Amino acid sequence: MSIFKSHITRMSAYTPPLEGRDPHHHLLLDFNERTLPVSEHVKQALINYINDDRLQVYPSYGDLTRKIADYAGINETQVMITNGSDQGIDIIIRAACTEDDEIIIPGPTFAMYHQCANIEKLNIVEPDYTRETGFPVNTVLAAITPKTRLIVIANPNNPSGTQINREDILTIARSAPDIALLVDECYFEYSQATVADVVMEYPNILITRTFSKTWGLPSIRLGYVISHPDNISALLNIRGPYDVNQFAAVAISAALDHPEYTHQYVREVMEESKPLFEQFLDQLAIPFWPSAANFIWAFPDNPDVIEQHLRSHGILVRPKSDQAGRKGLRITLGDIAQTRQLIHRVQEALSTTGDA
Repeated sequence: MSIFKSHITRMSAYTPPLEGRDPHHHLLLDFNERTLPVSEHVKQALINYINDDRLQVYPSYGDLTRKIADYAGINETQVMITNGSDQGIDIIIRAACTEDDEIIIPGPTFAMYHQCANIEKLNIVEPDYTRETGFPVNTVLAAITPKTRLIVIANPNNPSGTQINREDILTIARSAPDIALLVDECYFEYSQATVADVVMEYPNILITRTFSKTWGLPSIRLGYVISHPDNISALLNIRGPYDVNQFAAVAISAALDHPEYTHQYVREVMEESKPLFEQFLDQLAIPFWPSAANFIWAFPDNPDVIEQHLRSHGILVRPKSDQAGRKGLRITLGDIAQTRQLIHRVQEALSTTGDA
């Protein structure tokens, strides 16, 4: 007999395939990470902190929240820092929902939404994205009931890369003013799509963002929530006072002081690498979902062959199946040299099957 809640012991852990990944031996195109190291400014800030002999002291965040607010173009009272955006997602779901409430999570999408919803024993409603029509706004609106407490929108979505129309988000916010609307802007730097500027007008909107993807700092875990100050005050009642570690605070502060390394990387990915790879897929008539992020979800006829060939040459991509069970490959785009290497190896794989 378990000492824990019965539904917890029946759940499965969210276990992404991390084993064997090594940036010194692989080109990591499987987790939508930044594919290049962080700037020397960030590295030196961490070294300086370690050498300052303050590891024995509890974290203190200084002006970090203000810096993030300035970067996001909002007021400091509208920001809460979190231990990665995963913690922000978890706290919002816990704060908004109780057992047997309904949560609308259009899919396929990021698995953590389901994980957090299942922990709270919520009833999950899953309208489908489609490659042709994108975000199912009308289906989402039709799915709202008196038991709906939260709607999740990833913008852009993962794994599809679908960008959600701003007006669709605001239509949902207006239509359900008493329902929390979680807008996950994890890939904001790539898409530049946001509703951060209207959280005062729409106090039911809560935005999560992260420094894991574009900024290249997933290992030290820092995200943030943007919302109405009243919401931030309430969420701070759940987040612990030291949940964000000091390494994260030091690194992100240095990154924000020198954002050019991120801006340059985003420019190369979105203006050079991604168009080049999309053109390659178009030339071979390989279908893929339109993406506003740093990855492409492609559906070649032989995904397993391609994935194994890439793996054998040190390139890792992520197999992902759509709602109908068709397997595709979600492929992160790095700099232009890495993308040319990717294209070369895909061409090799296709030539061995006679499809090139």
